[in-house]
Amino acid sequence: MINVSVLGYGTVGSGVVEILKENADLITKRAGEEIRVKSVLDLRDFPGDPVQDMIVHDFEEIKNDPDVQIVVETMGGVHPAYEFVKASLESGKSVSTSNKALVAAYGPELLEIAQEHNVNFLFEASVGGGIPIIRPLKISLAPDEILEISGILNGTTNYILTEMTNNGSAFDTVLKDAQDKGYAEKDPTADVEGYDACRKIAILTSLAYGKQLDFEDIYTEGITKITDRDICYAKKIGAKVKIFGSSKKVGDKVSAMVAPKLITSEHPLYSVDGVFNAILVKGNMVGDVMFYGQGAGKLATASAVVSDVIDEAKHVNVNMRTLWDHEKLALMPMDEVKSKFFVRVKGTKDEVQEQAAKLFGKITAVDAGFDDEFGFVTEEITEAVYEQAAKEMEIINKIRFDA
Repeated sequence: MINVSVLGYGTVGSGVVEILKENADLITKRAGEEIRVKSVLDLRDFPGDPVQDMIVHDFEEIKNDPDVQIVVETMGGVHPAYEFVKASLESGKSVSTSNKALVAAYGPELLEIAQEHNVNFLFEASVGGGIPIIRPLKISLAPDEILEISGILNGTTNYILTEMTNNGSAFDTVLKDAQDKGYAEKDPTADVEGYDACRKIAILTSLAYGKQLDFEDIYTEGITKITDRDICYAKKIGAKVKIFGSSKKVGDKVSAMVAPKLITSEHPLYSVDGVFNAILVKGNMVGDVMFYGQGAGKLATASAVVSDVIDEAKHVNVNMRTLWDHEKLALMPMDEVKSKFFVRVKGTKDEVQEQAAKLFGKITAVDAGFDDEFGFVTEEITEAVYEQAAKEMEIINKIRFDA
């Protein structure tokens, strides 16, 4: 029998307990051994819930329990999750986590500690919720050089942009609706400013290239500046606005960013709407591979956590090495990254089109019926060229065009 302790009985933690109970027979067959939840760490009590008999309030009880072989961390946040996970690994227990903030900040260190103690640190649920992506990237795509990763990595922002597109609603209106439906947190900053997607693309890129990419070094832009007018322009050119976390191999460096982008119907992720997520990976041998599904939710995320628990139960005292070193990944300077840009500037077409063409180079005008501004799409230019040209005009908004 494999004994498991769960740290945190919130949304994901309770989902892990539920899955291990409801699918116990199936999980036993697939793991080759019975997996049982022995204890659950939480500051609260849960009278009337069967889990109450397993509740402990002191992590030291779990750390010092020789019968516990696997610890599941679903507390969220970096501290004290980091301290608890590190101590668990050092005491010879494997760890499965859904905590993207923890993995993005301390992934290489915790993997190294796991290897030293012949246990495992797995984190399938940290990116994409229930979508399998970490294990395929590490194992299924291991023969390939990864050329590009591009993903809709946050269900909240994808839902907001989908509603704005389909209903012509304003950002603030849709955000409130998302909060009312439980898709967005009371404080939605991490989602709408792109920080959640940033941590996820940092993890995926680090795994793809085996070196550390700090999420703080990734250019990150959220969706708070996207307006109903931007959506109107997008429709005029047969495009949708999506926010992507992306990284791409350029020579011996990697470019990475999180930002809204315009995509047309030819793009593989064009039809990914609502709260769904999708990740497109391009390998030099396999070509394009897409992973699609629910990127969040209690049971979807918990399912990914339990998949790691099963893997760890099958590899007791056997470390499954993950290539992710402390060495920093060489990141391409943002100024050198090339994109097409959709740009909106103040002034009528007659007033500003000629100036825009002189500053930005060849442009294609986009008429969405607004008399007080001019919209256009540039050819592919560097970020530096865009920034220099933008200083000379009154920019309303700009969105990169992934076409």
